Amino acid sequence: RVRITDQKAFLTIKGKTENTTRQEFEYEIPIQDAESLIKLCESPLIEKTRFIVNYQNRVWEIDKFEGDNEGLVIAEIELTREDEEVTLPSWIGKEVSQDERFYNSSLIKNPFKNWK
Repeated sequence: RVRITDQKAFLTIKGKTENTTRQEFEYEIPIQDAESLIKLCESPLIEKTRFIVNYQNRVWEIDKFEGDNEGLVIAEIELTREDEEVTLPSWIGKEVSQDERFYNSSLIKNPFKNWK
């Protein structure tokens, strides 16, 4: 994944998901490199805006999708272990960590606008 924020850019490499765990490596890269990498990507791109929400001393990443996936909002929290207890905010909906339809790699092939 290539991600550009207001002032920084990142290259993220994610491994295969097993249960709710996967290896993830993230590196800050020059913004010009990120822009060049994005041009190499196949269309359609996954477009989303990420919001950071602090709730009970935990950091939640909220992704609001755009384009063909408009209307989809996903909240994610990083845990130190799979069995870690977390108090879920009232605004959290269904658990989808193991539902492959919600993976970015699936949303490219079957965008949210096509779901019934």
